[in-house]
Amino acid sequence: MKSNVRKNVELGVLVGLVCAIALSFARFEVRCDELRQNVLRLHIIANSDEPQDQQLKLAVRDAILENSTDIFKNCDNVVDAIITADNNTKVISDIANEVIKQNGFDYTAAVSVGDRYFDTREYDDFTLPAGTYKSLVVDLGAAEGKNWWCVVFPCVCVPTADNASLTDSVSKASAQTAQNAPKYEIKFKSMEIYEKIKKHFEKN
Repeated sequence: MKSNVRKNVELGVLVGLVCAIALSFARFEVRCDELRQNVLRLHIIANSDEPQDQQLKLAVRDAILENSTDIFKNCDNVVDAIITADNNTKVISDIANEVIKQNGFDYTAAVSVGDRYFDTREYDDFTLPAGTYKSLVVDLGAAEGKNWWCVVFPCVCVPTADNASLTDSVSKASAQTAQNAPKYEIKFKSMEIYEKIKKHFEKN
């Protein structure tokens, strides 16, 4: 009898622990999803991994970032930023193509706004969880090389952009999740595995 009571208690504790972990992960997923929905990422993909193509990628990056503050200066939220990016794809492609031409390359840049999947990425003092994000994508030539990314809304990848931060577009809880990345390292990894599984089933 005592043995059965003890087993029932242990089972109850185990079930309670599992529920607590599941609830904690669910709350973490909500904060991560808010981060995904409230940033616009810039994704520049080099023509190849050859040194000259990678150097050109960085030159294109510098030219785009130099103009990004002006392009996005009137954006109050991520919806404004996405619309602005979509309306300025030609402006941005002209900037990129001018850099390509000046450096003597014969390929061109293609600029688009759409959904892109990213693994968990660290950027200076914050981390963005794995998942699908709205992105301003700049494909250089064949776009088969290593990529460079940052966040153009809020404009945290431009140091002179009035000290913009993630707290400008997300709740305090979500901003703390991104900024306290080491504390959530296991959860970020679990989230990445979960997002990859979800992505796999969405394709099939």
